[in-house]
Amino acid sequence: MNLAKKPKLLVVDDEQDNLDLLYRTFRREFIVFRANGGNQALEILAKEGEMAAIISDQRMPEMKGTEFLSRTVLDFPDTMRIVLTGYTDINDLIEAINSGQVHKYITKPWEPNQLKSIVNQATESYDLLKQRSDELIRSQTQNALLSVIVEITQKSNQLSDFMQSLAITFEKHFGADGVILRLVENGSLKNTLDGCCGNYSGDLAIEPLVEKEIVAGKRRGCLNQIDPYQICKTNIAIAITFRDEVLGILSMGWILANALSSEDVAVIQQCADEVAIALTCIRYYERL
Repeated sequence: MNLAKKPKLLVVDDEQDNLDLLYRTFRREFIVFRANGGNQALEILAKEGEMAAIISDQRMPEMKGTEFLSRTVLDFPDTMRIVLTGYTDINDLIEAINSGQVHKYITKPWEPNQLKSIVNQATESYDLLKQRSDELIRSQTQNALLSVIVEITQKSNQLSDFMQSLAITFEKHFGADGVILRLVENGSLKNTLDGCCGNYSGDLAIEPLVEKEIVAGKRRGCLNQIDPYQICKTNIAIAITFRDEVLGILSMGWILANALSSEDVAVIQQCADEVAIALTCIRYYERL
């Protein structure tokens, strides 16, 4: 299985034998991280980011499992949390479950196939939550960006002001590490750098993705998710077009590989269409 497609699982237990058993149980279907207590688990989360699920023992010397899990809710609200308990501490468990901090609890000793079934169900719930959260975030990002595009269009009297403000806006709303906006005339990039921000390195004029978009002569969207030869490992170039005329090129880069989903690309393309309309309006008023 492709490691990039495996969900991440954090297992927390102060007994090494239990950690090893949990690792062996889930290592084929998950990227498994192991921690011998709550503090080490929090350090792993700070470094590795969100997990699809966390399995934590309840009785640990430095921190109870429910206490540790409660400290992960704010930063990782979609993560599914499962408690392993070998004794009856009903009050802690009921409080944790009712407050949404724990998805399920399992009594020790657990049966591996039953635990795998519960974790798989939890992961499916996590995937559904993430899908809904991502859709909401994309919708909010698009609406916010379109509002800014309209505002910039109304305030800008020159193309240079418009392009630079747009570059900054795209960088902010899509979390890009670098953005370049260049105007196109007669099928070629203009010599001036119209909008640039972030840590984007390289010559846009010789970027293969840009050349493909200009040659295509329409808004298509060229995406390279993994490029080991550049600082930005995820790169996208989108032609800004109006009535089949390429007006400019939007090029964005992210240091992380696989930083964009197909849904993210679609949102950027829709925003590029709005930029094309705005750019046409500003060009018209400049000629008056």
